[in-house]
Amino acid sequence: MARPEDSIEAYLVGGAVRDRLMGNPVKDRDWVVINSTPEEMASLGFRPVGRDFPVFLHPESGEQYALARTERKVARGYRGFAFHCGRDVTLEQDLRRRDLTINAMAMDSAGRLLDPFGGEVDMSRGILRHVSGAFVEDPVRILRTARFAARFRRQGYSISPDTLLLMSRMVENGESDALVPERVWQEISEALHYPCFSEFIVQVRACGALRVILPEVDALFGVPQNSRYHPEVDTGVHTLMCLDAVSGITEDPVAMFAVLVHDLGKPLTPAEFLPAHHAHEKRGLVPIGSLCQRLGVPVRYREFAMRFCELHLHGHRIHQLKPGTVLRLLERLDGFRAPEQIERFINCCLADRRGRLGHEQDAPGQLDLLDPYFQAATSVDAGKIAAEVNASGLQGSRTGAEIKRRIRAARIHAIAQVRAFRSRV
Repeated sequence: MARPEDSIEAYLVGGAVRDRLMGNPVKDRDWVVINSTPEEMASLGFRPVGRDFPVFLHPESGEQYALARTERKVARGYRGFAFHCGRDVTLEQDLRRRDLTINAMAMDSAGRLLDPFGGEVDMSRGILRHVSGAFVEDPVRILRTARFAARFRRQGYSISPDTLLLMSRMVENGESDALVPERVWQEISEALHYPCFSEFIVQVRACGALRVILPEVDALFGVPQNSRYHPEVDTGVHTLMCLDAVSGITEDPVAMFAVLVHDLGKPLTPAEFLPAHHAHEKRGLVPIGSLCQRLGVPVRYREFAMRFCELHLHGHRIHQLKPGTVLRLLERLDGFRAPEQIERFINCCLADRRGRLGHEQDAPGQLDLLDPYFQAATSVDAGKIAAEVNASGLQGSRTGAEIKRRIRAARIHAIAQVRAFRSRV
């Protein structure tokens, strides 16, 4: 029985070709179809899904098949394009409109590579290079290129100087001002999953786009810190070092985002107090809130980032905290409802500790206390305490208040016992 794809001229394109040649796992396969029409695709059973141009899903595999197209810039921004699809559009024309040469390769049904723009050579050299001058027409390509730099940094890739120059010119010409918040967050959120997320920040800053998409983060660079505690001095450099540190501890993108924004209060320190940053953990809450609201950052990212910003100094002096203060820390981290928040907090604090020049291999130190404190607090049998209070004869609202008081007292006592034991060891 004939398959639908046997009746069309289709080529595997984009990331699937790139990743296959790199030896990376191929997650999604996209196809370009030439010399066809929407009517023919529908007659073969392909399901139309594209709104702006003809894109179809294979009736069995669900893989995406798009008719070859060209695009023409008609307005500012990444939406300002007019598309043309027709039998006259060639494969090379379709590939030409793509961003980077490593993404502008195709394979035919026999596995033969079609590479009109030198993507394979650039791949062998570890170069991220634009396909054509049309690169400047889409501001999202600034972020995509920086994201690919982060994704493939450990494989030795870097952005071509010519491409970085084009990115800079796009920023200078105001093209990056047309970036819409949802697309900015989409690119950032994908980059947060990469071990070298710091490279994303480095590259968008190198071309000037950081001050456009994340002005609060851009403001960190050049802000001095006390060299006694921060030999690297510059707050922006410290942030990049923290990002590298957390990537060596966890793959958690929520933790990565929290580390990115944890010092946003430091640029707000009055000049007369520099290089000290007293109360920066409180000052940072407003810029984090503004950033998250502007970009539509999901609640789980925003809430933990706010908590870590406000509480991260506790992570550096846990051994000094009183049992009651420790319990309040655990409560404010929402640890009893979401235990994973405790590990996340510890990981971020450790990254903040290691994100300093000469301290990259520091041991956790007193951070090791927080988990035993948490385990001791959670070992308290809240159900047993509630039963005892209910059996005591208390009535109405006083019952709930007394249960809460006794649970907290028991947890503080449990934490105090751990603290006393650790102090003797």
